[in-house]
Amino acid sequence: MVDAPPIRFATEKLTAMYGKFTAVRDVSIQFPANQVHALIGPSGCGKSTFLRTLNRMHEIRGGGWIAGKVLLDGHDIYASGIDVVALRRRVGMVFQKPTPFPMLSIRDNVAAGLRVGPRHPKAEVDAIVERALRQASLWEEVKDRLSASALGLSGGQQQRLCIARTIAARPEVILLDEPTSALDPQSTQRVEELLFELKQEFTIIIVTHNMQQAARASDSTSFFYMGKLIETGSTKQMFTAPRDPQTEAYITGRFG
Repeated sequence: MVDAPPIRFATEKLTAMYGKFTAVRDVSIQFPANQVHALIGPSGCGKSTFLRTLNRMHEIRGGGWIAGKVLLDGHDIYASGIDVVALRRRVGMVFQKPTPFPMLSIRDNVAAGLRVGPRHPKAEVDAIVERALRQASLWEEVKDRLSASALGLSGGQQQRLCIARTIAARPEVILLDEPTSALDPQSTQRVEELLFELKQEFTIIIVTHNMQQAARASDSTSFFYMGKLIETGSTKQMFTAPRDPQTEAYITGRFG
C-alpha cells in the first residue's frame, strides 16, 4: 500500500476580501506535496485571488485582507511575526505574462531570486543558474548567450526563464497564474511537460482557464464559482464523474 503524500498546503474557512468586497468565501482545501493542482472556473470566480493568498501577494493590493487560515506545513502563514520575504522564497510565483527584468541579462534574471538572503560565490551562482535553466528546459537554448538581454527571448522562452528564476530560489511550492495564456500551442506544451518534471521536487498549484490543460497536466482539480469552492477531487474524477451539477455544466462548456 502506497502512503498518501503529506499535505503541503491547506486552507481552513479562508475568506479573502478587498475592502468590503468578498473575492473568496469560506474555502477549505488541502494540497498534497509533489502534485500538480489545477484551479479552474470562469473569470472573476476568485481563483486568482485564492492563489495569491497562498504567499500573501493578495495583501499588496489596497485593502486586501483575509479571515480563516492558510497553513504551510501546518503553520499559519498569516500568524503574527511571519517573515513575508522568507515566505515568498518558500512559495514562489509565476505570473500570467512573462516578467523578465528588462535591464538584466538572461543569467542575472535567473540569479535575481538569490539576492535575498546570504551572498553566494560566483561559481555557486553559475551552478544554480545552470541547474534552474536545465530544470526549466531552457539551458540548451540560451547557454551560449547568458549575457544577452532576456528581452531577446521569445514569449515562451521568457516564461520558462521566469520559471527558472522562481525555482533558482529553491521554493517548496510554485504558484502559477495562467502561465500559458499568452503563449502559442508549442510553448504551452513545453510548459505543461515541464510541470510533470517539476512536481518530482516541488508542489505546484496552477490557475488555468484551459480545461484541456487542467485535464492533461494536473493530478487534482478544484472548481471555483462566484468566490466559492464548488468541488475538488482527483482530475480524473472531476472530468469524468463530477459530483456537482455546476461542475459538470462548466466542464462541458454549458457556461463560463
